[in-house]
Amino acid sequence: MTTIRWGVLSTANIARTQLIPAIKQAGNAEIAAIASRGPKAHDAAAELKIPKAYETYEELLEDPEIDAVYIPLPNHLHKEWVFKAAERGKHILCEKPAALNAKDTEEMIHFCRERNVKFMEAFMYQFHPQHARVREIIKSGEIGEVKLMKSSHSFNFQNREGDIRMAKEMGGGSLYDVGCYSVHAIRTVLESEPAEVQARAEIDEVTGVDTSAYVFLELENGIPAIFDCSFDTANRNEYEVIGTEGTIKVPYAFRPDQNGGIGPVIVTTGNTSREEKIAGSIYQLEVEHFSAAILNDAAPVYSGESAVANMRVLDACFTSMATGKRISLRSDGAEVK
Repeated sequence: MTTIRWGVLSTANIARTQLIPAIKQAGNAEIAAIASRGPKAHDAAAELKIPKAYETYEELLEDPEIDAVYIPLPNHLHKEWVFKAAERGKHILCEKPAALNAKDTEEMIHFCRERNVKFMEAFMYQFHPQHARVREIIKSGEIGEVKLMKSSHSFNFQNREGDIRMAKEMGGGSLYDVGCYSVHAIRTVLESEPAEVQARAEIDEVTGVDTSAYVFLELENGIPAIFDCSFDTANRNEYEVIGTEGTIKVPYAFRPDQNGGIGPVIVTTGNTSREEKIAGSIYQLEVEHFSAAILNDAAPVYSGESAVANMRVLDACFTSMATGKRISLRSDGAEVK
């Protein structure tokens, strides 16, 4: 087998506009089927030229010709359908956040491992080569010793009424929707896990979801990091690494596709600044990476353990937001002073 045959559970916008086109562009993947709850799948299949359409998710999972599935369902449904897909031996690319808490994520990873099924949480942004370049620049010592990382991901969310991102019971809110990207970026760029978390949020009075969150992290390597996420501010998807000798700014960190796939990396030291323009198609790279992991029986670069660790930080953010306390994630169990 040289090509992974993909099925998609849902006609969600991200599937139709991003993942399905990426599967078609990928050199080692093909789109074989799409499913919905009802007849919508037929319209999507006709529009996107997908060979098979199913009116239930279960029917797609029963199709022996499907190797892997993409799950872009509402957050609270991820665990249920990961389990059902794994039971039928399908490899799984699941939209972020993987689940609503670390415990559920851990159970999902364990369930997939028991059934020899590969699982990856879909943080597509990480496959853009700009981030490898950032780590390379940090390691070179060009900006000196890293002292701080800042990250922001937000957009001015219009027409909120009835949107699942405003439904608390479905895993709505800015932290789950966009804040999780900053958590992931801080962990991967600085190559260290958060040890302490302090968070504050603005909560929508009607729905109870966080519409903005402001978070301070202290990493195990001693480097502090700050991030914000919001439904109430202008479109930003950026991070900055600050060192003793200079800075690295990444203005299209999470959505370089909004800049034609170009990820500018701006390095400033003293009075000198340069911009490196790095190209990459994030969704296509994600699909090709996961398909290659299946074909080669290799572990995806983004592991299940890392997905659990990311969710553990989100859990701590929610606890801190609710209690006003600084939360310890230290592996040695040390208390927050």
